[in-house]
Amino acid sequence: MNQEVIKPSKNSGYFLAIVAESLYLINLLLVPVLAFLILGWLYFKYEGKSSPLAGCHLRQTFSATIWAGLLLVLVNWVIISAAGYDKPYTWVVVIPYFIVCHSTLVLLGIFGLARAIAGKRFHYPIIGPTS
Repeated sequence: MNQEVIKPSKNSGYFLAIVAESLYLINLLLVPVLAFLILGWLYFKYEGKSSPLAGCHLRQTFSATIWAGLLLVLVNWVIISAAGYDKPYTWVVVIPYFIVCHSTLVLLGIFGLARAIAGKRFHYPIIGPTS
């Protein structure tokens, strides 16, 4: 897997790739809705017009953010709805699921940010390569 390393420059998309990965992590850790809206705006504005490096990171982080929302919010809502809000065993399932899932998503975001800083592409395992 020989991937070309992009040298940092103003036109290489290096900065945009780092911003995309940072917004993914900010969405998971600090300000969920606001970071997602900014990431979505960047995606729709620059995805087709940016360098291959920035385009890859924008596509991956935007898709990963949507998947993260589904995995963290929708799945927990389904579990709570199916099992009942007031049952203790519901929380025995929901809390460990949320912790493991959230931690994994954050760790993947850290890997993506490290790859963006190194000037390399990164593909999230859930999403895989996108065209």
